[in-house]
Amino acid sequence: MSRIGKKPIPLPSGVKIQVGEQLEVTGPKGKLMVPIPHGITFEQSKGTLEVKRESDEQAALHGLTRALVANAVQGVSTGFTRELDIVGIGYRADLKGRVAIFTLGYSHPIEVQLPVGVDLRIDKQVHLVLTGHDRQLLGQLAANIRSLRPPDPYKNKGVRYTGEALRKKVGKTGASAK
Repeated sequence: MSRIGKKPIPLPSGVKIQVGEQLEVTGPKGKLMVPIPHGITFEQSKGTLEVKRESDEQAALHGLTRALVANAVQGVSTGFTRELDIVGIGYRADLKGRVAIFTLGYSHPIEVQLPVGVDLRIDKQVHLVLTGHDRQLLGQLAANIRSLRPPDPYKNKGVRYTGEALRKKVGKTGASAK
């Protein structure tokens, strides 16, 4: 039995579940759809949702489906947050409407269009706070922003997740004595 798959999902008040061809999760923050693989069923009772499978052939999908549904329930009730820091002299970010503009040491500023359902707050031009209800979309946007200027291991400059541990490498030394 899948250890993750057999854990019940608590349903907060205000979250509605509708099972059809897809599982529709509706809450105060929005609405998400989760695909239901063949052989996976749901049982709702006393404010919890349990994921069941028909046979061991769906073992891998059992835990995956439970994790996706749990993320959807948490997303529509409380939402998710990703924080990034911009490190480097002259590196900064600005927000104009739904477009984030990054100055990251290139010859031109980089514009990133924010998808619907994701909000961006910028503190002191170098601390980004992304919030949204779709965990996959939020994480992908954070990864895309980080990939604009990944952290440099020699100077530790670039865009990184808040709290990300980086190993600084030692640069090459001068002329060696022969």
